[in-house]
Amino acid sequence: MTTKITNKNILITGLILLVAFVYILPLFYGISVSLKTKEQLSSLNQSPLPMKPKTFEYNGKKLEVFLVPINKDRTKEMAALQKGRDGCVFIDIDSVSKETYNWSGQWRTLEKAWEISPKWSNFLTAWKAVNFPQLFKNTLMYAVVSTIGAVLSALFVAYGFARYDFPGKKILFIILIATIVLPSAVTLIPQYTMFYKLGWIGTWLPLIVPHFFGNAFNIFLLRQFIMGIPREMDEAACVDGAGPIRTLFQIILPQAIPAVISVALFHFFFAWNDFFNPLIYLAGKPEKQPITVGLSRFSGMYSTESNLIQAASLLACVVPFAIFFIAQKFFINGVQTSGVEK
Repeated sequence: MTTKITNKNILITGLILLVAFVYILPLFYGISVSLKTKEQLSSLNQSPLPMKPKTFEYNGKKLEVFLVPINKDRTKEMAALQKGRDGCVFIDIDSVSKETYNWSGQWRTLEKAWEISPKWSNFLTAWKAVNFPQLFKNTLMYAVVSTIGAVLSALFVAYGFARYDFPGKKILFIILIATIVLPSAVTLIPQYTMFYKLGWIGTWLPLIVPHFFGNAFNIFLLRQFIMGIPREMDEAACVDGAGPIRTLFQIILPQAIPAVISVALFHFFFAWNDFFNPLIYLAGKPEKQPITVGLSRFSGMYSTESNLIQAASLLACVVPFAIFFIAQKFFINGVQTSGVEK
C-alpha cells in the first residue's frame, strides 16, 4: 500500500514538474535570446545559451581556442598560434610560461572551445530605443487608476449582492454573470461610437472610466468571499450604530483583504497587458500610449533584431513580476478562499 502511494506521489510530482517546465521554458528562451548577439542568432549551430567561440590574446593578437586531444581520453583547451595543413602549433593557455605544443593533424577537424558571453547591452539599447520611462509612466497611470475604479465598483456591487435582498436579485445576478461570456467584439463598435460622440477618442477616458462601473468576474469573486464572512459581525456593527458604508469599510473590507488584493492584481495585470483598447483609442497619440503599443511599434522598427525585441519584452515584464512576487501570498489565498472553499 505504501509503495502504491509513493509511486502515485512520484507520478503526480513528475507531472507537475513537467507542466511547470513547459510554462517556464518560453521565459528561459526569451532570456537566452535577449542576451545573444545578432551573429549568434544567425548561426546554424547556435547554443541555447548565449555563447561565442573562445579566444585568447597573445602578443596583441586574438587566437582561436580549440579542444586539442592530448591522449585518447583527454582534451585540453589550447590557442592556435600557427595553423598548418598537416600540423599546428598551440599555446597552453593555462600554463604560466605559455608553453607551445606541436600537434599533427588538420586543425579544421578540431572542435572549437566556447564560452558564455551574455550581451547585457541589449537591454540598454532597448531601453533607449523604446523610451521606456514614458511608456512606464503611461502604463502605470492607466493600470493604477483603472485598478482603483475596478476594485471600488466591484466591492460595492458585491457587498450589495452578498448582504441585501431586493426584488429581482437572482435574475440580476444571473444576467451579470452571463456578461462574462459576452465577447468583447460584440460591444466594441457601440462603445467606440459612444466615446467618439463624447469626444473622448485620443484621451485616457475610454480606458479608465468603464472600469468604474464594475466587472462581472471581479464582482463574483468578491461576492463569494463576502458571503463567507459571518453576518453576526454586520449585525453587531449595526447595533453599535454603524451604517452600511461604515460596515463595509470597517468590518467587511478588513476581512476581505485577500480577495480585494486578488481582484486588484487580476485587473492590474489585465491593464498592463491590454493592447487592443489603447491601440484603437490612442491611435496617433504615441505620447499617451502604454507599453504594449510601444512594444508593437518597436517590433515593427526592429523586426530583424529578435534579441532586442526579447530584451524589451523582458523589461516590460519587470513590474508585473515584482508586484506578483510581493503579493503572491494574498493573491493565492484570495483565489482559493473565493473560488474553491465556497
